[in-house]
Amino acid sequence: MTDPNQRLFLDVAQSALGRPWRPRLDIAGEQRALAIVQRHGLSDILARVLAGRGIGIDEASAYLDPTLRELMPDPSSLRDMDAAVERLVRAVTQKETVAIFGDYDVDGACSAALLASFLHASGVPHLVRIPDRIFEGYGPNAEAIKELRAAGASLLVTVDCGTTSHEVLAGAKTLGLDVIVLDHHQAPENLPDALVVNPNRQDDLSGLGALCAAGVVFMALVGLNRALRGMGFWTASRPAPDLLQDLDLVALATVADVAPLTGLNRAFVVKGLSVLRARKRRGLAALMDVARLVGPPQAWHLGFLLGPRINAGGRIGDAALGAKLLLTEDPAEAERIAAELDRLNHERRAIELATVEAAQAEADMALGQSGQGAAVVVAGEDWSPGIVGLVASRLKEKFQRPAFAIALNGRTGTGSGRSIAGVDLGSAVRAAVEAGILVKGGGHAMAAGITVSREKLGEFRAFLEDKLATKVAAAREKDALLIDSAVTAAGATRDLVHAVAAAGPFGASAPEPVFVLPRHRITNVMPVGEDHLRVAAQAAGGARLDAMAFRASASGLAEALPALNGGSAHLAVTLSLDHYGGRERVQARILDAARAE
Repeated sequence: MTDPNQRLFLDVAQSALGRPWRPRLDIAGEQRALAIVQRHGLSDILARVLAGRGIGIDEASAYLDPTLRELMPDPSSLRDMDAAVERLVRAVTQKETVAIFGDYDVDGACSAALLASFLHASGVPHLVRIPDRIFEGYGPNAEAIKELRAAGASLLVTVDCGTTSHEVLAGAKTLGLDVIVLDHHQAPENLPDALVVNPNRQDDLSGLGALCAAGVVFMALVGLNRALRGMGFWTASRPAPDLLQDLDLVALATVADVAPLTGLNRAFVVKGLSVLRARKRRGLAALMDVARLVGPPQAWHLGFLLGPRINAGGRIGDAALGAKLLLTEDPAEAERIAAELDRLNHERRAIELATVEAAQAEADMALGQSGQGAAVVVAGEDWSPGIVGLVASRLKEKFQRPAFAIALNGRTGTGSGRSIAGVDLGSAVRAAVEAGILVKGGGHAMAAGITVSREKLGEFRAFLEDKLATKVAAAREKDALLIDSAVTAAGATRDLVHAVAAAGPFGASAPEPVFVLPRHRITNVMPVGEDHLRVAAQAAGGARLDAMAFRASASGLAEALPALNGGSAHLAVTLSLDHYGGRERVQARILDAARAE
């Protein structure tokens, strides 16, 4: 007997991209959606979207209006937070010089800017150090620590790094530095000699493991602000900073680091987007301008427009540019840095395209005609270490399995990995380090960074095959495109998009709603830009909707859509609002397609 919860949507058993389409809601979910409509008076489509993201009947109202007051836990629930706050209080009240050492990505830049902004408001001298990705690598290093100590720092705070830096942080203690680690990466059982505040410590019971590093830093600042207020530190002439105005940074880091947009994280992003729309942070306002962001910023803008530009500095330019942009209050400097990051981002995209082409060719050869293998591991001599994470992400999308891209330099290689849902890459990397296969490595479930000896590449591939084969097979077996509802071109209106947006923002663990345009005539398939396709979808009644397939070659739609031109097809799309030219209109983004029988 067929499982009623394994129904096909529009009988699509194999789409153009080889996937079955299934309703996101099972039978119990359909009933929950109906109950949400009846209980809360919401539209059917909004109720279906809520139910499809696991929202219960009694939770719908609170979900649609998340409040930090309800969702914000006590910072003291994090292991060692109280001790870290106590040490920070001493630094603030005694005006010690505090060194902030951050990672070179968006989360690291936002985390460093959060802490530096608070220390500035407190009148505390501070230094910000972002390492060079190529010459210094990830995490604190001995030479940088010596320079910070020589510059007068007595307290070192690492943000978005440091959890596995045993030797370097031991050296910092030897130099006379106290050390606080504010991080979120997966942690070994044995921690460095420091005050490590990390919700992913094995002995942390806070339940806040989904936070990015900026979320952890924000929690620390809430605790620090509370402690300073309690001792009367803030006065009329030295007012306490409004931490809610810093949620734009927390939101940006949360989305860019692909943290789950549920619970506290979702509240951070909802409130942070409100702050961002006010354009009070000069650096982000300038970055929105160079990114040609028109209309109110949405969550996807953070991940696809702002985040990549901040990351560009760390990938192929000056790694400190992102943090400098977020901290500057000078409009001219903000415009200059934003323009430089935009230029670097264009340069990064050109390098990325060439590297992706070479990496995909190597992956095709490695997987062979059978396309078998638990993971893709490719390496190249002339690849930039700054873009291997992006290459791994493209390989993951194309081959639908975990992927590592490694830049070789002499006897070692520096690489990044990206995973698929249901396969924990961070734990696999940690196990490879413990087994002596990797020089070093770390990360979380969906992303990881590694350093590997050239002669160990084959052993690393074999290790991943043994460690991940069963999990990858199970994840790929479940790889269906989940559909929220069907809608026609005439029904894909601005009102519909606004109604669905109430359930957002969408991102990791809160997937963007997927709609199907059923049996629409496909016409005017045209290439746009570097690797995109524009399509016109016409319903039986004559209504027409323009749709875009972005990165069509990488997804496989570059071949599928022209083959459907002139015929009838089902298009799986997401819907958004385009504000180009000052006019708001609906735009569809194509995820998949299937010929309509």
